[in-house]
Amino acid sequence: MSLTTEINKAAKIVFLTGAGVSTPSGIPDYRSKGGIYDNGQEQPEYLLSKTCLEQEPEKFYQFVTTQMYYPQAQPNIIHQKMSLITQKKSAIIITQNVDGLHVKAGAKRVIEFHGSLYRVYCQRCGQRVDYRQYLQSMYHINCGGILRPDIVLYEEPIAAKTLEKAVAAIIAADLLIVCGTSLRVYPFAGLLAYRQPQAGLIAINREKLDLPVGAEQLTMDATTAFEQLQI
Repeated sequence: MSLTTEINKAAKIVFLTGAGVSTPSGIPDYRSKGGIYDNGQEQPEYLLSKTCLEQEPEKFYQFVTTQMYYPQAQPNIIHQKMSLITQKKSAIIITQNVDGLHVKAGAKRVIEFHGSLYRVYCQRCGQRVDYRQYLQSMYHINCGGILRPDIVLYEEPIAAKTLEKAVAAIIAADLLIVCGTSLRVYPFAGLLAYRQPQAGLIAINREKLDLPVGAEQLTMDATTAFEQLQI
């Protein structure tokens, strides 16, 4: 099975991406050794929760700003090739990542399923502020309200519009490509349930994934797979 051939013959492509797509750019993943969650702190699921933001905003702010922001990170070959495909074909990227690198790479159509760290707003007045201001202070300079990044926290639902767009893209696709995610986080992993029976499904992952019947897996490093891709 040739990834180049499958992409070139597909009419509507959806990429489903996770943290593994951004690790070559120097952004740690979440649960691996040395990852964002492997830092000896309190349960990260709490630190990234709505409860923590509401009850201990300083603790939330400290964790997010010291562990999750990598503004100097640049798109790698995976982001670049996916971006090129969205510019040349009918293709859309649905990503779990909140690092903004698909957008930074110039992808035409991206659904940031869990939001983006680089969109920040004030919870009191609703005004958007530059993320660099947020990295300096958790308080809005104008009204004194507490700022937050526009990301989906634990205990928060995915926005209905985001979910609708993602489901519609999956239903319309004739090829789905899963890359950099183990498909263990829901509701993101549940999007595959909307795949049409005739649609192809290819996963690119170094570890074997539990995939639906008829899916194919390239058990290799995603960077290598996209370096070899001819578009």
